[in-house]
Formats: sequence, C-alpha cells, structure tokens
Amino acid sequence: MPSRALWKGQLRLSLVSIPVELYSATRSGANVSFRQIHEPSGKPVHYEKVVDGIGPVDTDDIVKGYEYESGKYVLLEPKEVDSIKLETKKTLELVQFVGACDISPIYFDKPYYLVPTDDLAEDAYRVVRDALRAASKVGLGQLTLRGREYLVAVKPCGDGLLLETLRYADELRKADPLFSGLSGKKADKELLDVATALIDRKTAPFDAAVFKDNYTAALTDLVKRKMKGKATRVVVGEDERPSSGGDNVVDLMAALKKSLESSGKKPPAKPASTARRRKSA
Repeated sequence: MPSRALWKGQLRLSLVSIPVELYSATRSGANVSFRQIHEPSGKPVHYEKVVDGIGPVDTDDIVKGYEYESGKYVLLEPKEVDSIKLETKKTLELVQFVGACDISPIYFDKPYYLVPTDDLAEDAYRVVRDALRAASKVGLGQLTLRGREYLVAVKPCGDGLLLETLRYADELRKADPLFSGLSGKKADKELLDVATALIDRKTAPFDAAVFKDNYTAALTDLVKRKMKGKATRVVVGEDERPSSGGDNVVDLMAALKKSLESSGKKPPAKPASTARRRKSA
C-alpha cells in the first residue's frame, strides 16, 4: 500500500459516516519511461516556452487561452482560474445506487482503493461493503479533489471497496456518427454458430496475470543489456535532474435505522427469539 493517501475523509451513507482513505489502485512505475538526451554532449534536453517571432518568454507572462473560434481566444488570468477551483471536501456522500451492470464500461476512468482509517471504522465499512454486494448495487457520489469535482462509483472489491472515477456524459463522443454506416443486416447463421462455439471453448475466469506486457518486458530487457556496456551510459548532474479522520461511528444500527425511517421506509422486523416463540406456542 502506498505510504501516503491521496485523500482522507468520510464516506457517508445517509446518517452513517465512515472515516476512509483513498489510494491509487494502479502503479505508475510499471511502465518504462525515458528522458531525451543530447547524444553529443550527454546532457538532457530541456524544453523552452517560445512565441513565434519573439522567442523564449517568461512563465509569469503566460496566461490560459480558450479558443472559441479558429485563431480567436478569450484570455484567463491564473488568479481567475484559481478562484473557481473547488475546495477539497472531506465528505463523499453516496446519493444514488444503481445496478452493478447498469453503468457502461465506457464511463469508467481510473480505479482507487477506499479503505477504513482504523479498526473503529471497520464495522460500518463492512456493513456498506456487504450491503452493496448483497444488493448487487454500486453507490454513486461526487468527490472534490485537486480543485475538481469527480463523479465516482463505489463498489465491493474482494474484502474492501473500490472507488472508480467516471466520465461525465459530455466527455463522451456519440457513437452514432461512427456506427451509422453499418447496415442492420444480421450475421450468417452458420458463421454465428461457429463463432459462438469458439467463444464458448475459449471462455474462462478472468485472470489478468495470464496476460503479459511483452513490449515492456522486451524494453526492460533491452535497457538491462545496454546497462552492461559503459559506452552507452551518461551521468546527469544534480542541477540537471527533473524535479520530481473524522468522527467515529458510535451506534451503527441506530444510525442505519434512523436513515431508513427518514427515507419513508420501515426497517425490517427483528425475528422473535426462540424462547419467545416457544412461550407463545
């Protein structure tokens, strides 16, 4: 697990608040990255911000420009952009629930692990996790992070909860213009039967470890082999290197029942004890 959480706050389900922490579910270091080097000198290549006819410009003289027509921009000062950034909220409220299969894969963006901050938060955390799993539902909410508001989905993942950022509707291109040229003709019956049989034969439980990134493996091997030869190594100088809680849940059952009552639904009746049923008999 990463040493530092990306976000700390409360996962809220109506009146129930659970202290949680957010960690990235992906590893950025899994891919091989490069730095461009000037071969004759062995020094790293830097990039300058330049303007046509002027040359290099000072960073303080750069503002953001939105192109509303070809070649026409409306200028925005850095302070103006900063003024509309949202403050990072410490609460992620699940405001809606949908079927686990109701969200098209095209909406999913990036995965994160959502974990309880301490042992006291685990009881409520487990209840939310198991309730989502039993209902086959996904919880939706909005998380404010780094000045932006993200649409997120929270769902069970093994022993914990997975949070995935979702793309907003206006971020997606419509498929109709691309698929409109396809005819509505159905596939040939015999070909369809053969293809279906082939799919059935190759069907197996998903295991990502079965698939290997052959390009990255070959690239890593190439780097290791090159490192054995001193002629291909350069040393970059130090000055040339790139810079690189909440409240505990006191009475979970009471909070859940109160939340259910406030929504207009009565909590399920508690079954009578064995002793009481025998007495009634």
